[in-house]
This record gives sequence, structure tokens and C-alpha cells, in this order.
Amino acid sequence: MSWFESLVLGLVQGLTEFLPISSSAHLRLTAAFAGWNDPGAAFTAITQIGTESAVMIYFRKDIAQIVSTWSRSLFDRTLRADHNAQMGWLVIVGSIPIGVLGVTLKDQIEGPFRDLRLIATALVVMGIVLGIADRLAARDERGGRHRAARGRKVLKDLGARDGLIFGVCQAMALIPGVSRSGATISGGLLMGYTREAAARYSFLLAIPAVLASGLFELKDAAEVGQVSWGPTVFATIIAFGVGYAVIAWFMRFIATKSFMPFVVYRILLGVALYILIGMDALSPSAGEPTS
Repeated sequence: MSWFESLVLGLVQGLTEFLPISSSAHLRLTAAFAGWNDPGAAFTAITQIGTESAVMIYFRKDIAQIVSTWSRSLFDRTLRADHNAQMGWLVIVGSIPIGVLGVTLKDQIEGPFRDLRLIATALVVMGIVLGIADRLAARDERGGRHRAARGRKVLKDLGARDGLIFGVCQAMALIPGVSRSGATISGGLLMGYTREAAARYSFLLAIPAVLASGLFELKDAAEVGQVSWGPTVFATIIAFGVGYAVIAWFMRFIATKSFMPFVVYRILLGVALYILIGMDALSPSAGEPTS
């Protein structure tokens, strides 16, 4: 991988990680359209350490309160009813599905799941799901009948059942094109949570899963030398800086705006991929994974 490729891919990772459009799909597509080798699942997982570091800094106060209260609640029963202590357990519970499936489906994630036809399908299907979820949320905000009497749920309403469902939604993002934030936010909106609550929990939930995945890939990469370390570290730093700016913008955006621009973008991109593949202008396996 060249330094220019790492610069571009780092920018793409930072720009797309927190938006509901799938960063892994965009890294794959950027390489395919540019005629580069597929950077691979290992590169994606490692550069995500950069974007998750941005999450940890942006939500540092929330994380500090959750970790501190949860740790103390292990020895102090009076703290176990505290919302921050419960959030600690909910993040753990929500991380189980992606942890189990990530290990179980490792070979598929690094191989068949990166087929551009599957990515195109995931972009379109999850785009439709996000659009439906967004419309339901908008209807509630206008005072429609769906949960209008008691309003949408916030993070203090989150329980083990909903936390596990969030986790299952996050696990779907193991397929490039689904989008971690897109799947979890869609799931949250369909369960009746506000946009802000769904997005906030989505970002908090991603931290242990992404860091564990990145560290796991770091270990494997160190053993078999499957990544170019200089460019990969450079891309991770770029992803961190750009990602922090994007997350700050996104949290302001969702407070008042609809997700429909992302829905339209996902569907158009997916359809464009279908057309290009159907016309033989793009191979479903364009770019061989970096070894």
C-alpha cells in the first residue's frame, strides 16, 4: 500500500465510520474504483481504532462516568440501580452478539462477505430499513399515533432486552454495506428510541467491539505481516482526526434533521453497483485482498 492510498483510505474511513452508509463498504469500493488492491478486513479493523479513539475522546465524560460507576457497583450494592452502572452492563450485553459472530464468521468476513454484489444488496436493503425507521420517528415527532402518548424512549429506558437487540443489529455490520451506525440506529428507531439516544448508544456500544477487533487484527498482522505498518498507522491517524470532526457534526445534525439524505445515497449507490456489475464494467471481486 502506498502512502497516497493510505491517505485516501484514512480520509474515507474517518468520513464514513459514523455516518449510516458503511465505512467498510466505502473502503472496499474506493479501492475497487481506483484500481487498488482491496485493503482487506485487517486494514479496516485497525484503522477503526483511530475512529473509535475519536469516540472515546468525544464521549469521554459519559465513558468516565459509566466505567467509574460500573466498577464501584461491583462492590457497592447501592450503586447498582444507578443508570451509569446499568449502562456498563448493557454495553457488555450488547457486545456479545458481534463478539461471538465476529470470531465464528472470521473467514467469511475476510472473504465472501466482501463480494461487491453482497455489498450492493446490503446498501439497498439497509437503506430501505433506515428509511422506514426514520419515517416512523418523524411521525412520532409530529404527534402521530405511534407512541405519541408517552413519547419516544431515551437511554434511561434502555433495558437488557433492548440492549441485546441493539447488539444483534450491530453484529449485522460484519457484512460490509450494512453499516454499524446504520443498523444500530435503525434498530433503535424501530424500538421507539429518539434519534439522539439511538446514535449515542450506538457509538458507546461500538467501542469495545471495535477496539477488540482492531487489537485482534493487530496481533494477527504482527505475526504474519499482512499489513504495511507505516501507511496503516498513517491512515489510522488521519481517520482519527477526520472522524472526530464528523462525529461532532453528526450529533448536531441528527438533533433536527432526517436520515433521508443517507437513505437516498445508499440506495443510489447500491443500484449503481448493480448496473456496473451487470454491464461487466466492474467485477464483483475487483481487487484482490492484501495478503
